[in-house]
Amino acid sequence: MWPTLLTLLATGALFAVMPDNLAVGPRWLLLALVAGLLLPAEVCHSIGKHKWCRILGYLVITIVTAAMISSVGLLVEAITYRTMHPVVLLRSAAILWVTNIVAFAVWYWRLDAGGPHKRNMCDLHDDGAFLFPQMSIEGPTDHAEEVENWKPQFVDYLFLAFNTSTALSPTDVPVLSRWAKVLMMIQSCISLTIVVLLAARAVNIL
Repeated sequence: MWPTLLTLLATGALFAVMPDNLAVGPRWLLLALVAGLLLPAEVCHSIGKHKWCRILGYLVITIVTAAMISSVGLLVEAITYRTMHPVVLLRSAAILWVTNIVAFAVWYWRLDAGGPHKRNMCDLHDDGAFLFPQMSIEGPTDHAEEVENWKPQFVDYLFLAFNTSTALSPTDVPVLSRWAKVLMMIQSCISLTIVVLLAARAVNIL
């Protein structure tokens, strides 16, 4: 849980330094909402209320995703009308690109094979939406004892999301589920939008 919590809090902190014209509401609002919802989610997780933890977790990532998509739309408008200084524009685009990776990494982590709690209850991760290499070969893994009972951690989904935003493909992780394919297409479209618009602005096409 901790890597996800810290990553989402860092994303909220990045949004706090976005320019006002790219933020929906006060710039600090996203960080406040994320922190305010993650705290009770962690409490629910620690006392075994996994249903409420899951609900709060989905609420947090839905808010982060909605804020990111809204800001991407405002970024498109800012690039089109050239209303931002180039340095601010580049910094804002980088923040949104990173947020895109984080948001979808959390979606994959929460949705794959029933979510982290359900995956931890299984002896073997062999029924997921993604075919990680460790699921089809006998090692090597980070730890020798994981060869027989390997399960993906958050960093595995973060790596998947990073590849999707950079290479616009899952690279070494085949996608098996239709919902995962749809999410990855959405993530790639958002990443491509940011990169193409920045490139267009750089060569003064827009």
